[in-house]
Amino acid sequence: MGTQKPRILPWLISQLDQGRLEGVAWLDANRRRFRIPWKHGLRQDAQPEDFGIFQAWAEASGAYIPGKDKPDPPTWKRNFRSALNRKEGLRVVEDRSKDPHDPHKIYEFVDPSEAGDSPQLDTSPETEGGVVTPDIQEDLLELLDDMALAPLPPEGAPSVAVASDYYPQVLLNSSLNNSMPSPNPAPLDNPLRQLLAPEEQWEFEVTAFYRGRQVFQRTVFCPQGLRLVGSQDVDQTLPWQPIALPDPGVSLTDRGVKDFVRHVLSGLKDGLALWRAGQQLWTRRLGNSHAYWAIGEELLPNSGHGHAGEVPKDRDAGVFNLAPFVTDLIAFIEGSRHSPRYTLWFCVGEAWPREQPWVKRLVMVKIVPTCLRALLDMARLGGASSLENTVDLHISNSQPFTLLPDQYKAYLQDLVEDMEV
Repeated sequence: MGTQKPRILPWLISQLDQGRLEGVAWLDANRRRFRIPWKHGLRQDAQPEDFGIFQAWAEASGAYIPGKDKPDPPTWKRNFRSALNRKEGLRVVEDRSKDPHDPHKIYEFVDPSEAGDSPQLDTSPETEGGVVTPDIQEDLLELLDDMALAPLPPEGAPSVAVASDYYPQVLLNSSLNNSMPSPNPAPLDNPLRQLLAPEEQWEFEVTAFYRGRQVFQRTVFCPQGLRLVGSQDVDQTLPWQPIALPDPGVSLTDRGVKDFVRHVLSGLKDGLALWRAGQQLWTRRLGNSHAYWAIGEELLPNSGHGHAGEVPKDRDAGVFNLAPFVTDLIAFIEGSRHSPRYTLWFCVGEAWPREQPWVKRLVMVKIVPTCLRALLDMARLGGASSLENTVDLHISNSQPFTLLPDQYKAYLQDLVEDMEV
């Protein structure tokens, strides 16, 4: 027989009555509505007391022993929410977790029979060996909630943002580990969260075109990002790995075009940098050659719609956010005909080719984060088969793994929840 834990609803009512935890309070005289602080771990003003109720439940349930276990607020919060989610006599009536000044959620005790004012509590004990029937969808959405990522770099900051040094190790609480089996049980860990880990290096496929002719392609892992340069004679102390574009003399025959291309390449100076920080890709221009960027297809830079922006000189600019991509990918899995785009195109040394074919431009560079290509390929495979598919994320420390389509979608939903700020 498993070790018995306290029942969360009586325990929670006791905490509300005592009023000792900051922000945890009744909202009405009938003791039916109450509030729970719900500050996201990404906020710079987050304090230990913001997670007081989650830590208290972790201690009461035996999931955390102060002085012995490593503090893990994201897991405390997730397990607390999962425990409340399984109670039929409780519901969220207002979600104000995105409130910039006072993030919180308002819960309400519900009487299923609508007879009387007393909340109908679940009196069955929660044990580690018991069987529960949680709302699987809701628990999956909370698996990665509040992963501790550092804030994105401020404008003008040269360094890459670095995440905190710990990640939640316990992804499901003990009662959920023993939940009723499903036809396609998901692994406890979410392999897709590696995409956000600071120690992971994304793989980039870099392809260069001179007047529409492919002259260069290389796939690289760059610990702190990459920078496109015109030669290897550049400042080697900068954090981004230099990727030297080839001299046009090898591939072009027109002397005038070769001279123009060389002029553009020499203007790159210390380079055009691209790197990942958290869930975003960032860029900055270090040389004199202007550059414009856009998100397009792998075979077409979407030139007719214009560029998305000019890469600023000596300032950081965000060019890609993983969260909208994953959201669009989920919609694609659910039947949308529009697949998300992930290919970055740069036009270097000239204006973006709005009125002309892109193949007329002197230097165009395509950069593909291959992990995003792999995610889309997996979505396409899932739509054609219910069998397990093998995935390689194309990041530095990942190993191929297999997923069922339903598992894949659930893991993508985890990432969306995690990346919401």
